[in-house]
Amino acid sequence: MKKLLQSIYGNRTSLLRSVGRRSYSAESSEMYRKRNYANNISEYWLLRDVYDDLTLDGVRPSRDFFHSLVVGTMKGARMQDALFFRDEMKAMGLPPDVAVYNFLISTCGKCKMSEHAVHIFEEMKRNEVKPTGETYICLLNAFAATGRLDQVYAIVRDMTAAGLGLNKYCYAGLITVHRNKTPLLDDTAGKIIELVEQSKGWSSVQAPGAVAENVMAGVSEEELYNIPTAPYLYRRGGFVTRALTVYHVAFHALADLQNVEAIETLLQMLAKENKGQDVFITIQIMRGYLNAGMLDRGLKVFQDYMSASKPPMIELYVTLVEGAMINYTPEGMKIAQDTLVAMTQRNLVLTARMGSDLLRIAAGEKTGGYTTANYLWDLMQSRRLTPTFPAVDAYFKGLKEREIPEDDPRLIYVSRVRDKFISRFGGSIQNQREVEAI
Repeated sequence: MKKLLQSIYGNRTSLLRSVGRRSYSAESSEMYRKRNYANNISEYWLLRDVYDDLTLDGVRPSRDFFHSLVVGTMKGARMQDALFFRDEMKAMGLPPDVAVYNFLISTCGKCKMSEHAVHIFEEMKRNEVKPTGETYICLLNAFAATGRLDQVYAIVRDMTAAGLGLNKYCYAGLITVHRNKTPLLDDTAGKIIELVEQSKGWSSVQAPGAVAENVMAGVSEEELYNIPTAPYLYRRGGFVTRALTVYHVAFHALADLQNVEAIETLLQMLAKENKGQDVFITIQIMRGYLNAGMLDRGLKVFQDYMSASKPPMIELYVTLVEGAMINYTPEGMKIAQDTLVAMTQRNLVLTARMGSDLLRIAAGEKTGGYTTANYLWDLMQSRRLTPTFPAVDAYFKGLKEREIPEDDPRLIYVSRVRDKFISRFGGSIQNQREVEAI
């Protein structure tokens, strides 16, 4: 169990120091075996299961341990479990502190439950826990995730009135809220460009101690505020330049909006500041072109990067493959398969999640030879990677829609894998996602 928790949170304070001295339960061994279902690490699915087993063993979690649990639920975007651990803290006489409340509000943003973020903020004030600058930025970005424009600007006014400046994460939230507002404003792209320009004079909001506390918890500011660069923050090879946070969020939003003209305006602004584009920005430029149906321009961005003798990144290949499969055109599917072959020749390996996402998309092809989906399935099998249930289910249904004999070896094997998922998880996509959360 110790190894499981370390795999989630990193090698920080040891488990025994976090939870306190272990006391053994007086239950009979037979009763213990009935309740303690997990015999090894692989049998633990969720943090709730880990917590239940610890309490069964007579362990009393400390405040630091609860911090780790809440951070874990935030990383996995599991709102219900986050609230459960908050309630458990209260029941054990450990009132949540400002760090826990910040993590809870951040989780609301990840789960797109901005109204609940308000309830948590009100609870915080009732319990006389003083909000920090971080708290307001978490709340701002939680509202931004659901496009609540009025609420975001109300928070900005409150911060300004309190003498707090707007930092780059505030501007990131302002860009995000315009991207997520429904319906979109007439000049959303223009507003995003304007916010990038305004952000050049951003100031710091956080107190140094608050930032240090998050570092100890293994949480970056990008993760706390739901910035799209968070998963790539510690990648090498110039993947993310943290000074370009506002540009990252703007390029990401404009790629979603398929606004090529605005993307090219941002590139000009970047060049005027003598700032080069990192890998994350290159990926967003590719996405923008590919989402807009400009296969040739998206492919050229990829080729230009590769010809510049820069480190090959698996995410570049995945972005090109995914974007090329939009609309399932013959040209696009050929680009997708050729890119997968080139990726394999470079010995770049897909993760199970990457492969599953691509397989699920490729399985949607209704015409053509289904060669890209078959290639992805075979590639994952050769790497002994098990696709997620949604990917297996989509691939199985795609095969069934084609004129394939019932005794075809591929169809039989895929059907067997699918049946195993159904027998183990009830065929529920939600259950499969829960397994992936840890």
